[in-house]
Amino acid sequence: MNPLTSSAVLTAGPGRQPGPFSRPPVGTEADRHDRLSLTSRFLERDGEPWIPVSGEFHYSRVRRDRWSERLRLMRASGITVVASYVFWLHHEEARGDIRFGDNLDVAGFVQEAAAAGLEVVLRIGPWCHGEARNGGLPDWVVAACPATRRDNPVYLAFVREWFTVLGRVLAPVCTPSGPVIGIQVENELYDQPEHLLTLKRTARAAGLRAPVWTATGWGGAQLPPGAVLPVFGGYSDGFWVDWDAAWDDTFREHFFFSHTWDDPGIGADQRAAKPAPALSTRPGTSFPAATCELGAGMATAYHRRPAPAAADAAAIANVKIGNGSVWQGFYMYAGGVNPAGADGTEESHRTGYPNDMPRFDYDFHAPIGASGRPSPGLAPLREHNLFVESFGPQLAGMSSVLPDALPDGVHDRSTLRWAVRSDGDRGFVFVNRHQPHEPLDDYEAARFRVATPTGPVILPDRPVTVPAGTIARWPFGLSVSGVTLDWATASALTVVNGPTPTLVLRAHRGIVPRARWAAGTVATSRSLGRLGAGPFDLPVGDPLHLTSHAGSLTVLVVDERTAADLWMVDGRLIRSTAPVWADEDGLRARSVRAPECLEWDTARKGFARLSAHAPAEGRGAAIATTLIRPHSCPPDSYGSHSGRESAPTRQDIDRVAAVHRLSLPLSLQDHDRDSVLVVDWLGDVAQLRVDGTPVADRFWDGTRWELDVRSLGITAASQVTLHVVPLRDGARIGFAPPARELLARVSAPWCAVDGVRLEESVVWRLV
Repeated sequence: MNPLTSSAVLTAGPGRQPGPFSRPPVGTEADRHDRLSLTSRFLERDGEPWIPVSGEFHYSRVRRDRWSERLRLMRASGITVVASYVFWLHHEEARGDIRFGDNLDVAGFVQEAAAAGLEVVLRIGPWCHGEARNGGLPDWVVAACPATRRDNPVYLAFVREWFTVLGRVLAPVCTPSGPVIGIQVENELYDQPEHLLTLKRTARAAGLRAPVWTATGWGGAQLPPGAVLPVFGGYSDGFWVDWDAAWDDTFREHFFFSHTWDDPGIGADQRAAKPAPALSTRPGTSFPAATCELGAGMATAYHRRPAPAAADAAAIANVKIGNGSVWQGFYMYAGGVNPAGADGTEESHRTGYPNDMPRFDYDFHAPIGASGRPSPGLAPLREHNLFVESFGPQLAGMSSVLPDALPDGVHDRSTLRWAVRSDGDRGFVFVNRHQPHEPLDDYEAARFRVATPTGPVILPDRPVTVPAGTIARWPFGLSVSGVTLDWATASALTVVNGPTPTLVLRAHRGIVPRARWAAGTVATSRSLGRLGAGPFDLPVGDPLHLTSHAGSLTVLVVDERTAADLWMVDGRLIRSTAPVWADEDGLRARSVRAPECLEWDTARKGFARLSAHAPAEGRGAAIATTLIRPHSCPPDSYGSHSGRESAPTRQDIDRVAAVHRLSLPLSLQDHDRDSVLVVDWLGDVAQLRVDGTPVADRFWDGTRWELDVRSLGITAASQVTLHVVPLRDGARIGFAPPARELLARVSAPWCAVDGVRLEESVVWRLV
């Protein structure tokens, strides 16, 4: 028998019942909030169960005039909470020179987020990391106080001063009705529970208040019981392991359903000791399972340069929600650029950090890149987020159940990976058949048996092959508008409200969407005519109209390509290949040419075209590049630290880089357009200089480099040069498989600029 073929029905029992429902003191007895409260099972907003979906966006790494659009784009992609580190280093590089202007206006950022319809979590540190120099501590603090991140009186005096200033600035938004719903103290602190309490007390005394206080729980962190909500993470790959390390088990495990929340891999490059079991993951905790760092992308270090695939983050997110998560937090969701600083603000070998990071680049391969444009990773995460926002109130009360037959460890590539979330007779079957680096094969002849109080649910009615790459969430017992779906082999996506609501399901490539409805349901469609309750194959793109004794419902099944173009904006389902969002005056879209945008009409049961209006179209043009100096032979090494290669310094770049002059057009003076410079190149390190000053950099990883022109201070009068360091053969650098395959097709040394393009987009008003 084929090892991936099973004639038996895959079974999940009733599972363990959740512990007693309780309300911890955090956010109830202290720091009460008008909208939000915390329970032992989930969060409540306005008295209803709620699953937040948070996305990380560092305000100090993005120009202020870019905040609004990016925040609204996050909201349109299903994000409900924006999270940000508050980097002390960015605000007070020199002692006493505390800055809150421009893109350092943290209170203004919170207000901008609220205007975009987002709640806010501030991760105030004071040690944040986020690949910031000294973890975000100013150099002068580190120099004056070697014993940081503990209850050292000298260190605490500095922290108290900083928190006092921060509290004065944030007091107007840290109110019982304000947008700040969460505050995280410190980050990745494993053995100082008393210090975490001290930081929380100090912050509260300074006027920083929120109904939820959090701390990272991974790595066996010892947290003060009952004082902070433990939050966890999970990445598909990481820059922090050795350049030649195989895909680590700490990454693999996030593609398996389980009830273990700890991740000993995150931050392991900074821990000397092996972590102890995490206290916060033991049974009987008074807090629900929450995440703050599901890897929506990954940063590049000089020695190791992961480039996650678009589906990686979506697979992890699907697994974590199947595991029982009641808070989905993504890091990063919108990339940015490090402030220059007197000596750089990035973490590096110069600060004793084991990994050399780019001085400027913090794109992170995020769903919204540093240029502000969506990356390929946005569409699959947007689909996941829309599902969580639509069905979160039901999911929040559902417990996670693992199947009777579990995979035999994280190297088992045969056993089907699935889990159930259910509150009795209804729920969702979560399936994952995707992982990077070591792709899985098709799983043949799958059927699922889920125990419920009224008897087992078996779906589908006949075996189905689950293709490699499938990421699914199949509903059973789902009731919408009085119509009950017994089960479906198409994933729940969203519900569009209207006189007759529309349930949107997503078909999967290689799986015929099939469903059965509750007895007495009548289904009709243009292509199938009149049907009973089924089971029957669902028509893709042809709306079904269903009626029962309790109500009526439209069901729209979309294919993978259509699902990738769907946005939910202020309750309106929009189909668009261009990014869309809403502001105070209505719907907006950004593109070079007039976008094709459609809106679902619940009354007419179809998509209606929206018209797009802008003062003028955008432009796109190739940029002339002139080689003014060829590259020279790079050295065998630029140095090393902790056994890892160091990045070339500016002096190294001056010695070996090829230099290209870019001839940018006068249209850069046109502020109605948003200019993105797209660079296709091959090499080791690239640096962009404006009038001789470095303003941007990138470590090559096989992906395109996109730069927000105005955020870099480039004007039509600027002299812009592109400096490309050749990549030598035999460099001790770890690349993702696509980059390795590309290098294998080209001869070394690798140093080329294949093209530079300027794309000037405009905002279109949709009506």
